[in-house]
Amino acid sequence: MRVVMVGTGYVGLVSGVCFADFGHDVTCVDKDPEKIQTLEAGGVPIYEPGLQDLISKNVASGRLKFSTDLKSAMENVDAVFIAVGTPSRRGDGFADLSYVYAAAEEIAAHIKDFTVIVTKSTVPVGTGDEVENILAKHCSTDKFAVVSNPEFLREGAAINDFKRPDRVVVGTEDPQAQALMRDLYRPLYLNETPIVFTKRRTSELIKYAANAFLATKITFINEMADLCEAVGANVQEVARGIGLDKRIGNKFLHAGPGYGGSCFPKDTLALVRTAQEADVELSIVDSVITANNMRKINMARKIETAMDGDLSGKTIAVLGLAFKPNTDDMRDAPSLTIIPYLQERGALVRAYDPEAMDEARHLLSGIDYTQGAYECIDGADIAVIITEWDQFRALDLTRVKKSLNRPKLVDLRNIYRTDHMKQLGFDYHSIGRRS
Repeated sequence: MRVVMVGTGYVGLVSGVCFADFGHDVTCVDKDPEKIQTLEAGGVPIYEPGLQDLISKNVASGRLKFSTDLKSAMENVDAVFIAVGTPSRRGDGFADLSYVYAAAEEIAAHIKDFTVIVTKSTVPVGTGDEVENILAKHCSTDKFAVVSNPEFLREGAAINDFKRPDRVVVGTEDPQAQALMRDLYRPLYLNETPIVFTKRRTSELIKYAANAFLATKITFINEMADLCEAVGANVQEVARGIGLDKRIGNKFLHAGPGYGGSCFPKDTLALVRTAQEADVELSIVDSVITANNMRKINMARKIETAMDGDLSGKTIAVLGLAFKPNTDDMRDAPSLTIIPYLQERGALVRAYDPEAMDEARHLLSGIDYTQGAYECIDGADIAVIITEWDQFRALDLTRVKKSLNRPKLVDLRNIYRTDHMKQLGFDYHSIGRRS
């Protein structure tokens, strides 16, 4: 099948490449000529494990192309995916749908034969209706069907998530569109991946509901971590004890400095705004947003407490800047709240992240960026682990202790054992476990 992917951001690029790897002919279209030139030259504008090799393989096979020309890409196309950004609008938290609607306007101008238009972007309930209205202004309604097909990709594991998903959700009641979507996802269908067909509005809401629920799990275990510290319990054991209950599950029960990234912050906010428009109160989701914002500030205060309340002139070594490992994504990363808090109180911050430092330089100022973990730690007054990159799990702790001015380490991801750190002589602070 011939597929066009409009947008070569995280979702569009990964989805387009994986569809090509399924055997479809895919053209990824973007208005940014520099991004397309980078992709055509073999580069990748985002960091995602395995993506560059998969791009090279499918470009060499002739199944994957990149272009800025939507008109030529849409010649004889079967499906066009809209995978542009839907960031939160400043000031009100509503999803900014201007890129989605602009893409729909441009797509409408080039529809000739029946084409399925698929919203892959995360969009509020009813967006598909508006996309349908836009298309209908330019061409006959028998020439297209608008489908919702939300993505459920985790950054750092996106290729595996696309090829081995828990489910595929498709929102359409159009028989022709349903048949085409089945063909697109046939490799997964043959592997017995559940393909859930729903109404379009239901599909749109499923994405937001899923992210809000996962954000709630994260926030819940973070609050349990605070209680564990207060009463002398261990949050990791609590998480294991409840996670073994099949009704709860063990995913997203890792205490830490709060959720971030491209999805949870903006999607929970957009869901609350959608509910407000419908005059429905979402008190749980609203509380999750508030608690998560405070979580990041409280983690900065935890570092301040570890330094006996005095950060002035102290050098803090920050290990990890991205919101999670195996990505360079800095969107709503806890580091964006924690580091400015420390700087405002007079701390000197050094930082190292294996992939996110180039992006961080645009968002954080006054930081000494280093080339490695040990360089970052050397001569610092305290080390802080914010992102649990694998290389931080295997630090030479004897070397770390010798390199620090004081043997202080704040571990916001609980990657080390408290008894082992005590044995080594560290003043060690973790989450939901008494030091």
